[in-house]
This record gives sequence, structure tokens and C-alpha cells, in this order.
Amino acid sequence: MPQKSMGAVEWGMLVGLSLLWGGSFLFNGILVHELPPFTIVTARVALAAIALHVIVRVTGHSMPRDRQVWLAFFGMGFLNNVIPFLLIVWGQTHIASGLASILNATTPLFGVVVAHLLTSDEKMTGNRLVGVIVGFAGVALMIGPSVLASLGSNVLAQLAVLGAAFTYSLAGIFGRRFRRMGLAPIIPAAGQVTASTVLLLPIALFVDRPWTLAMPSAETWLALAGLAILSTAVAYVLFFRILATAGATNLMLVTFLIPVSAILLGALILGEDLQPKHFIGMAMIALGLAAIDGRLFTLLLRAGESHMR
Repeated sequence: MPQKSMGAVEWGMLVGLSLLWGGSFLFNGILVHELPPFTIVTARVALAAIALHVIVRVTGHSMPRDRQVWLAFFGMGFLNNVIPFLLIVWGQTHIASGLASILNATTPLFGVVVAHLLTSDEKMTGNRLVGVIVGFAGVALMIGPSVLASLGSNVLAQLAVLGAAFTYSLAGIFGRRFRRMGLAPIIPAAGQVTASTVLLLPIALFVDRPWTLAMPSAETWLALAGLAILSTAVAYVLFFRILATAGATNLMLVTFLIPVSAILLGALILGEDLQPKHFIGMAMIALGLAAIDGRLFTLLLRAGESHMR
């Protein structure tokens, strides 16, 4: 049974995962200028699959051959890669990445509801719901109200990113089965991106005809390598480790941290300015995560009760 409260190791992995996925916004921002969406997503999962299979062999693991396990890999790949990657990449070609980040941060909201309806051990609690709402408000504040001015335009693109967030929440619940199968995190990570490659490659070849595209620049190749190796291969090993130990709803909290990571990476790598709203938004996200975790508020409550005595 997944633990309800995360320890230091789980929180550390969650922050690491947010850095890896936060970097994907930088990489996608480079790639969409030269490559079409299907080619980007297919190359991402295909290169990640190659890297993960190498890691599987080097670490002495072996991929399962059971038909039911591979059907689960295909289901996970469809929910966690094929649908959301395509929706987000397509959405980013029509709306600002900041707005996409806000819409993507609705994943924990969907996750709390989906987990409550579909699981018996990750039910909604008051502090979790309050924490999710506070965290989402922090994301919106950090990105800035100016981004919300375009909320009414490009409705289809916005619905696409919201659809990706909902699909991510379903994937988090679906992926719980791999722990019950007794699989090391590297195995479903490799299996789902392999299945995703099989699903996407025929579509990319038919729709994008990548052999007709101009040769990408060196910057594009580097961005693609970063997206595939760091933001996909390494990220999914962490993803399945957190899912196995902390549960789906805790895992979905990473989408609150992704905008923080993206903004901090932009400041460090691109020299972008950090504004007061960023720090206020980060503080609200921290407060929301503390409410979801619950331990800090429990300690404060106990301290208050003992003081009154």
C-alpha cells in the first residue's frame, strides 16, 4: 500500500523530477521552431527507450515477456506519453508556455478527484484539497496575471493542455499496478517508452514525413538529446520510484514544482529576471505542499495544544 506521507527521500526525488520536467519546457521551446509535434514526441520516446534499455542491460535486469505486462506497458505509454505529450506540444504551438504551465498544474486537482473515485487507499482529505488549491493559486500568481489575459483565446489549445493534465492523473492511477507486479522502476520506465515508440512511429512517418524536413541545427539536436535522456529516460525512473513508494496523488504534486523549476532554470541558464511575484508564488506553493504533507500543521497543532495546557 502506498504511504500517505512522503519522507525526505521522496521529497528529494520529487524536486529532482520537477527539475528534469521543468527543463522539458526549455527543450520544447527550442524544438518547436524546427520540428513538427509528432516528430518531436516520437524522437523523444524512441531515444529514451534506447537509453533505458541500455541501462536495463547494464544493471543486470531483463525485460519481461509476459503478454499481460506488455499490455500494461502499452496502456501506460498511451496514457502517460502518447496523449499528453502530443496535446502539450501542440498546445505550446498556440499558447504561451506560462499559460501551459498553469493549465498543466491542474494535474493534482484532477489527481485528488480521480484517486478518490478509483482507489481505496488514496482518498481525498480536507488538508490535501486545501493544499492543492493553495498550490495551484501559487502557480498562477508566480506565472503572473498577464498570462491569464489570454485565457479566453485559443480555447482548443487550452483544452488540449487541460486534457493532458487529466490524462496524467489517470496514468498515475494506472501505473500503480507495476508495483504490485514486483517490477523494478527501470522496467516500466523502459517498457512504457518502448510501447509509446511503437504507437507513435507509424503516425509520425505518415503525418510529418520527417525525411523531407531540413537537417536540424546543432542546438536542436542538443535540445532533443536533453529532452529524451534527462526529461524522459532519467525522469521516468524517478517517476515510477516515487509512484511505488509515495502513491499517485503525491506524485502528481510534481506539477506544482515544475513551473518553479522552469523559472529557476530560466534565471540560471538564460539570465531571466526573478521578480517578487515569483518568490511569493513559490512561498504559496511551499505552503500548499506543507498542507498536503500534513506533518508540519500537525506539529503546530500539538504545540498549540500543549501551550494552552
